[in-house]
Amino acid sequence: MQDNDLLTEGLALMALGMGFVFVFLTILVITVTLMSIVIRRFQPATVNSPLQNTPKAKPAAVGQNDEAMAVISAAVHRYRRHKGR
Repeated sequence: MQDNDLLTEGLALMALGMGFVFVFLTILVITVTLMSIVIRRFQPATVNSPLQNTPKAKPAAVGQNDEAMAVISAAVHRYRRHKGR
């Protein structure tokens, strides 16, 4: 075979492979989209669970937890002091 024939066959095989992958991915996207539509249609109505009605935790106010701040500060100070050794 000549180089031109090999190049032509290679390009044809590449086009066939890329076409197959394109068609497969297109079918996959369509199938997943249709499945999503069907599942949303037949999904039962959502029921409020007891966990959803619990009150949210409020962030701690500044100065409210002084003991924790002191412990954290001491730990950072000790780490920095021993880091230099």
